[in-house]
Amino acid sequence: MAVVAVVLSLYLPGVSSLKEKRAIVRSLVERLRSRLHVSAAEVGAQDELQRAAIGFVTVSEELGTARRLADEARRFADGELLGKAEVIAAAVDELVLDAAV
Repeated sequence: MAVVAVVLSLYLPGVSSLKEKRAIVRSLVERLRSRLHVSAAEVGAQDELQRAAIGFVTVSEELGTARRLADEARRFADGELLGKAEVIAAAVDELVLDAAV
């Protein structure tokens, strides 16, 4: 089993309230979950107006497939955030587990 975890650090320049920020973050998280079937959540900077951290995870039998899914989710997030936020950093971590039980 292969797991790829990604944390995107976002800059939201036009946001002036936590309500605006949460609308952008919630929309992205819900779309990642529903369209790409990845586990996603806001994982940091919850109380900062113009910063956010979104994490998502892909799981597959093969590392290559998990990487492709994570790349697809990253491109999707970039498209969804266009004009609303900018990805200023991305951290990626990979884990491969032996499936022998």
